[in-house]
Amino acid sequence: MEEPSFWDNPERSNQKMKELKNMKDTVSQFHELETQKDDILTLIEMANEENDESLVPEVLEEYASFQEVFEKLRISTLLSEEYDKYNAILKLNAGAGGTESCDWCSMLYRMYTRWAEKRGFAVEVLDYLDGDEAGIKSVTFQVNGENAYGYLKSEKGVHRLVRISPFNAQGKRQTSFVSLDVMPDIEEDLDVEIRDEDIRIDTYRSSGAGGQHINKTSSAIRITHFPTGIVVTCQNERSQFQNKDKAMQMLKAKLYMLKKEENADKLSDIRGNVTEIGWGNQIRSYVMQPYKMVKDLRTGEESGNVDAVMDGALDPFINAYLKWKSVGGSIAVTEDLPD
Repeated sequence: MEEPSFWDNPERSNQKMKELKNMKDTVSQFHELETQKDDILTLIEMANEENDESLVPEVLEEYASFQEVFEKLRISTLLSEEYDKYNAILKLNAGAGGTESCDWCSMLYRMYTRWAEKRGFAVEVLDYLDGDEAGIKSVTFQVNGENAYGYLKSEKGVHRLVRISPFNAQGKRQTSFVSLDVMPDIEEDLDVEIRDEDIRIDTYRSSGAGGQHINKTSSAIRITHFPTGIVVTCQNERSQFQNKDKAMQMLKAKLYMLKKEENADKLSDIRGNVTEIGWGNQIRSYVMQPYKMVKDLRTGEESGNVDAVMDGALDPFINAYLKWKSVGGSIAVTEDLPD
């Protein structure tokens, strides 16, 4: 019996065609860089031979453009792990602190959606829970785009905010924490066994900001995995069946990634939370008072333009993480930010 052709599977063939196009684009970018490098060297040679200083601004402009393209290409070569090319599923959870932490959660949600929009990525809300008074208690959303997980895996961890709280009548500076979990949207059927007795499936009425995010029907699904404490939710699909299917897919992906990340001796100690959402566990601090500074505690990358970062200017932090991780980075940055 003749083996089925690879091209008989439309899904696999489309994926391979996409990968082939990406490789061709990378090679094309490399050749363009070579040409640009030769043009810059020719300009420098002309300026030297003719002693023409008027060519210096043009050389500097071409060199700046070359550096920008080169850096993007170099970063793309670091996105070579198994699931980097996949879409990403992000879950933000407000920590202790009530309204202040919920407001911080909504600010981070906006930051990531702005980053995605600037890259031309699509954002799809899977689950949304309003804060009691303001902000967001938790939100799960999917970012769809090339290498979305490869970029956003750098953001997993606890994010700390220091500011004068608009919810504090005394105008005191306050610290808030929000955790972010990130996992790839693995669509294929994973070899992960989930026993019926290990999970509880709850159905509840969708909540959130109305039609802008989700449909308010009794079709929302929450799955709790008892051995690990992982909880996944989905409420944006049109039917209870679709929500359950998506939630189960998310649970399988989470368990699969945990098995890859943890060694066999630690598997029994896995918990669903990223870490405790509080002091000593943050990966990045965002300070708005008494001065403005965003600092990543793993890589040392920092920015004094907090407003730009909160508006989605995350690439310097993401790129710094990818470089840091490629050389086997370890947490060694001392935080000298205010308590």
